[in-house]
Amino acid sequence: MRVGFIGLGQMGRPIALNLRRSGATVLAADTRAASLAGLEEAGLVATTDFARLGDVDVLFLCLPDGDVVESVLLGEEGLARLLPAGRTIVDLSTVAYKQAVAIGRSLEARALRFLDAPVSGAPARAIDGTLTVMCGGDPATFAQVRPLLDCIGTTILHMGASGSGQLTKTINNILYDINIAALAEVLPMAVRMGLDPALIGSVVTTGTGRSFAADYFVPRILAGRFDEGYPMALAYKDLVSGAGVSAEHGIPMPVLAAATATYQTALRKGHGARDKGAMILPFEEMLGVAFRAAAEAEEGEA
Repeated sequence: MRVGFIGLGQMGRPIALNLRRSGATVLAADTRAASLAGLEEAGLVATTDFARLGDVDVLFLCLPDGDVVESVLLGEEGLARLLPAGRTIVDLSTVAYKQAVAIGRSLEARALRFLDAPVSGAPARAIDGTLTVMCGGDPATFAQVRPLLDCIGTTILHMGASGSGQLTKTINNILYDINIAALAEVLPMAVRMGLDPALIGSVVTTGTGRSFAADYFVPRILAGRFDEGYPMALAYKDLVSGAGVSAEHGIPMPVLAAATATYQTALRKGHGARDKGAMILPFEEMLGVAFRAAAEAEEGEA
């Protein structure tokens, strides 16, 4: 079997490497030649020429957003025109639900099989091959690629018809974003009221307020590190996707709307290149405090 893989970023590179476990020949492609470094030595075929993937049996994508996915597949030089009928495309990217459905229909009209299969678990689990993979599409297509998905994840779920994987990812991500927005608002309030940041951090990472968002971001905020996660400017698409579902189907989502305003405030303050933990910075500025461990706070004053 020949497997193609496009998009060798923070998540895509380790996923492509893990697909070697299937025994398939993996052709890995990216527009950035630097992203291909070391792949040939690891046993992959590396290229910047996407056309070389025009005859693979299964094509994986792990790209920044739906517009890039559309361009790579359906643009003037898109791979959909090269892939023979019956071949399968698996999109691991995070794409808006409605756009994923439209991409699936366009590919099916070309007699290509499509599975939207966004992943969750951050880079560490991409490296370990323990991602959660949420799939939407034809059950037979899911069954066909399941052995490949087992190489990259430990929780592999078929969620329903085309687009269902992306809808599930949207739900997961907006819950995560709501958690982070709550931390951004509440933690500076705790400091403003005279509580010790490190002690509050211990409580919210062990008590009933604990969440994955708290476990991941609170230690990093205490240390003043805001460059270890996915950039806010790119992750904003998750909130846009959730708002689109809310608007189109008339489903009230007031907590999502409030979290989106927190997110937008951080973006307007110029923190888009930083990770989601940086949502706390405008609230710290507003209250004149910093949620930092003592050593970091003293260094900032020096």
